[in-house]
Amino acid sequence: MSRDDDFAAFASGRWLSLARSAVLLGAGHHEAEDLAQTVLMRCYVSWSRVAAAAHPDAYVARMLVNEFARSRRRKWWQERPTSDLPESFTSDGADGADAVDGADAVARALAGLGARHREVVVLRHYLHLSERQIAEALGVPEGTVKSRLSRAHRHLAADPHLTSLRDGTTR
Repeated sequence: MSRDDDFAAFASGRWLSLARSAVLLGAGHHEAEDLAQTVLMRCYVSWSRVAAAAHPDAYVARMLVNEFARSRRRKWWQERPTSDLPESFTSDGADGADAVDGADAVARALAGLGARHREVVVLRHYLHLSERQIAEALGVPEGTVKSRLSRAHRHLAADPHLTSLRDGTTR
């Protein structure tokens, strides 16, 4: 197998997972797509290091966390918000609110966590990394990962957005 074939096999199916992870870290949907694409591009460029890593998924997850942090530090001047949407973005009558209630509740609950706690929750429960892989990806001891997860779980258990989701009500 060539380098390109190895990378293609590794990257297939990971773009969507990376994009969803970026959303859970706090990026908007379009920014998350850009982050996923950037991370996969950087993976390709440094494929020998990614392939040689003990846990390539943890290595790529750390690349995503770093790129997300880098995007927050960078000033963005290309797009300007506007109060008037083009006609192509207006509603066609169906609001689709039922389809997004759960995702919105989870996003709000995750937004209530600190960045370090949100990182371990996303890496553990969305990317399904082990505590050891998370520790390796974040460069912290395994005990730190466990304590951050414990505190995050306590916070999420009491979060009113998730409570309303469990109860079947909306906020």
